[in-house]
Amino acid sequence: MRFFGMKTKSELLLQTYIENHIDDEPALLKELNRQAHLTLLHPRMLSGHIQGRILKMFMQMIQPKHVLEIGTYTGYSALCLAEGLADGAKLDTIEINDELEDKIMRFFNASEHGKKIQLHIGDALSIIPSFPYNFDAVFMDGNKRHYVAYYEACMCKLNSNGYIFADNTLWDGHVIDETVDKNDLQTKGILEFNDLVKNDRRVETVILPIRDGITVLRKK
Repeated sequence: MRFFGMKTKSELLLQTYIENHIDDEPALLKELNRQAHLTLLHPRMLSGHIQGRILKMFMQMIQPKHVLEIGTYTGYSALCLAEGLADGAKLDTIEINDELEDKIMRFFNASEHGKKIQLHIGDALSIIPSFPYNFDAVFMDGNKRHYVAYYEACMCKLNSNGYIFADNTLWDGHVIDETVDKNDLQTKGILEFNDLVKNDRRVETVILPIRDGITVLRKK
């Protein structure tokens, strides 16, 4: 499914069909989604119903003890990840924009899963090395310019058989659009990341064409 671009009628109908045939979006997340559309400039950046249910199920499948998220934004994806975590597991989520902190914490505090989440405000590349433990799973959804740097930082803190889920790796189709300026720093960052992980023998890699593309990597 497309992320930033306009959806065709068939894509919209298919999205609605999927949403109507999967688990319902929890009421708190539905309200978070609504508030994002009312108050934020780019509300479509949050994960949304379909991807949120997928993230929850990924966590239930992997059963990680420590999870890292790069790019909290509204906290929607963090709440979905936390929903799938067992009691005693922990999610560390990093957001560079301190102006979002109050909005994020309001929903974390309202959620029964908020106690599993620790919010960190600051630069992910500075914060990641400071964690005293390694991670079993990472959801990477920060600045696309820095995806390669995020990836390398995470690999240093990722356990063997751990997973990285990198969001937006199809980048609204720009990865294959010859008319797009490949010198755009965000597009360039995604292209460099995709090329790197394809040839990285440390990981197994697949791309799921869900929403704007999720690359799933397993560290060997």
